[in-house]
Amino acid sequence: MTRTKLEEALETTFPGFDRVDVSDLKFSSGKVRDIFDVGEELLIVTTDRISAFDRILTTVPFKGDVLNGMSNYWFEKTAEIVPNHIRKRLTRRSVVVAKCEVIPIEVVIRGYLTGSAWRDYSDGRSVSGHELPKGLRFNERFEAPLFTPSTKAELGEHDEPISTEEILRRKLVDPDLWRQIEETAFRLFEYGSERAADRGLILVDTKYEFGLLDGSLVLVDEIHTPDSSRYWYRDTYDELFDTGAKQRKIDKEYLRQWLMDKGFMGHGEPPVIPDEIRVNVAERYIRSYELITGDQFEGKITTVEAEHNAILSYLT
Repeated sequence: MTRTKLEEALETTFPGFDRVDVSDLKFSSGKVRDIFDVGEELLIVTTDRISAFDRILTTVPFKGDVLNGMSNYWFEKTAEIVPNHIRKRLTRRSVVVAKCEVIPIEVVIRGYLTGSAWRDYSDGRSVSGHELPKGLRFNERFEAPLFTPSTKAELGEHDEPISTEEILRRKLVDPDLWRQIEETAFRLFEYGSERAADRGLILVDTKYEFGLLDGSLVLVDEIHTPDSSRYWYRDTYDELFDTGAKQRKIDKEYLRQWLMDKGFMGHGEPPVIPDEIRVNVAERYIRSYELITGDQFEGKITTVEAEHNAILSYLT
């Protein structure tokens, strides 16, 4: 997709639904997704909103389309590892899913010492209860991936790391179910890492969310997208790691780094994000889609009104 088309799409990004416009429907809104309750199912809309440091910041062209398509790709590929909540694809940005009892913990699997794990390690703190050996370097690969859960924060609040011991002590999740979640998360990460390697990428770390449907474990929310995962280019990892340089990335860390360079890490008023940065972020999302799936991304510019109507027609 050309940069010119992305610049044109800046005027038609889809911010989601205004609560006032859907006041007669069972509706909730998160950082990125709008959710409609339709009885035994949910209609989930992946908007073009982008968040960082648990704050909604702006919109990015085609972001919802890319994320929804990426998750659908991975849900299909991993269905033999664990069932998922998908029931029907509605539009390029929306799906109908089974209503599940969502587990109140996010599961993060980390293959490398980077991001918030590096920040905690540098400050002498454990990483979700893991006491790491001294002398590890920035972006170093762990001998084995780490299982690092976190609490699910309310909108506007920050997720907090939590250890398995604390989860079980507080009886947040049944022990047998938690062991199943841990085993399943590692299997998903192993599969995702293998597929990423086939495409010349490293799946650095990722977040999974799980739920129960009729008493059985299912995968919910999203999987292996640039919003929930960090990817690096495989061919330059060793050279950049040896020199201590930053890795080449195709994930949302680009925006997070830009915000940190501006002095914003979630507190206070966020800086205005220029259109150039929004387009740069869109290019990275689209590139990640094409690298991971092997398919060319064919985004279609539509008006916000047309997107609203296509989704609401299912609900009325």
